[in-house]
Amino acid sequence: MSKYLIAASYTPEGFRGLAKDTASGRHKAVHEAIVAVGGKLESLHFALGDADVYVVADFPDNLTAAKLAVAVCSTGLVRTKTIPLFTAEEADGFLSKPVPYRAPGT
Repeated sequence: MSKYLIAASYTPEGFRGLAKDTASGRHKAVHEAIVAVGGKLESLHFALGDADVYVVADFPDNLTAAKLAVAVCSTGLVRTKTIPLFTAEEADGFLSKPVPYRAPGT
């Protein structure tokens, strides 16, 4: 499975729903949704700043992560940004393979 960071921001109506459901209630709902698509929730944190919630989860593949993102965003109450994460070993693997790319103007 691959690891992803999901940054989520509530709309004003989404915040009203959060207040009604409670943070614990939303944590449970997110956990259940991730498990339902075959993923595993590692952590969920409420935050101040650019995003209101940060989730770290494992999914079998990008399509599964996208499936969850579409389901969440289609409610119109939450906007998400899903970011694939790599371990140091994975990064070493792709950094060690040169790509024949020429930068513009060079």
